[in-house]
Amino acid sequence: MSGIITSADGIFVLTVTALWNAPLVLENWATDRAWETEAVEMAEFRMSIDGKLNKGFVPRPITQSLNFSAGSSSLPYFEALITGQRKGRQIYTLGAELTLPSLGRKYTFINGGLGTGSVAPNGGGVLEARAFSITWEDVFPAGI
Repeated sequence: MSGIITSADGIFVLTVTALWNAPLVLENWATDRAWETEAVEMAEFRMSIDGKLNKGFVPRPITQSLNFSAGSSSLPYFEALITGQRKGRQIYTLGAELTLPSLGRKYTFINGGLGTGSVAPNGGGVLEARAFSITWEDVFPAGI
């Protein structure tokens, strides 16, 4: 490890094969929090009345938030996803890959769906960042 932990060189590629033939390289992320993946609860624990701990693995979906600057060229893709899902009353299947050269790591996100999204920018002194959440079936880490 080089000790460099920048996210500025991260490359996030989204695939939506039902809408676009090529992967979409997402860019112009929000300043304070570009992407965030929630911690995953993967086990349930029960204590028996005689003090024995019982535990079991329980599969859970993984929720990730993506946040973009109000001027991001990636926003029309998400607007198209929202419009398509609302008009077609369907959820598109998404895939993604996040490459972090500073860490030498890559993360592959599979079988996702857009769950929430900002339909328009909020205004203040300047237009604010827009947030979208994707729920994934699984995420696989690997070296690059």
